[in-house]
Amino acid sequence: MSAKPQNTEKLQKILARSGHGSRREIETFLQAGRISVDGKIATLGDRVEVKASTKIRLDGRLLAIKEAEKEICRVMAYYKPEGELCTRHDPEGRPTVFTRLPKLTGARWIAVGRLDVNTSGLLLFTTDGELANRLMHPSREVEREYAVRVFGEINDAKIRQLTQGVQLEDGPASFKTVSYRGGEGMNQWFNVTLTEGRNREVRRLWESVGVQVSRLIRVRYGDIDLPKGLPRGGWTELGLEQTNYLRELVELPAETESKVAVERDQRRIKANQIRRAVKRHTQVASRPASKRQSSGPTAKRRTRI
Repeated sequence: MSAKPQNTEKLQKILARSGHGSRREIETFLQAGRISVDGKIATLGDRVEVKASTKIRLDGRLLAIKEAEKEICRVMAYYKPEGELCTRHDPEGRPTVFTRLPKLTGARWIAVGRLDVNTSGLLLFTTDGELANRLMHPSREVEREYAVRVFGEINDAKIRQLTQGVQLEDGPASFKTVSYRGGEGMNQWFNVTLTEGRNREVRRLWESVGVQVSRLIRVRYGDIDLPKGLPRGGWTELGLEQTNYLRELVELPAETESKVAVERDQRRIKANQIRRAVKRHTQVASRPASKRQSSGPTAKRRTRI
């Protein structure tokens, strides 16, 4: 079985991007035999490499084709609040982590792993499915760090047990590190690290030694920390350096472009435009009245941005 060519796309994706209907509509055109590629009737599932010489027709009419834009890997850090589900849609209408994220055109956010409904903290999203899959794979052993408030009696023997390993229902598990962070009485805070993302693993490890978790916050994923000052429910897009750190961590080639830099540049340009407009307005206002009147319409036009 031969591998599919690298630069091909599904025909319905190409035509939908070029504005010739939704993917579903185009699929019906394909099933009806109404679309041809370079004179040959196309079928559902056909992949096409778009070149300058490629001729795609619908009912014999030549269609204008828009080439695919280079897909830039984007990564988002989100501060998940307690109470949100890590799913796209909830049949009961409960809030999900996708609700607040910025909308994308031609791409979608993919969650890197999950946090259970009662856990808050750092959750990464990316537009690159391969990056998400590799980061989540157990073989990569990406370190996660959690701040945990626990309730119960804790001693050195229990801490030693948690780091040496305990038997859970889905196999042995342990924390890489456990560090005490303070507290009063039976309520104490610890920071723990581990390299797996099994369901409720942090909570189950503490429960295995008779201790209950009352608060759980993920504060780090690999070398990406929960951004300081980010409010619960807030998000921030990672820059090129942090994005490439994650890509190199799982042996993916580095990105050369970032949407973040573009958006920052746009904000800077807009701010400069406003500053220049204010400066011009100040200069016009300081002129003698007779000169302002004679050049009124011109001065008004100059202050527009």
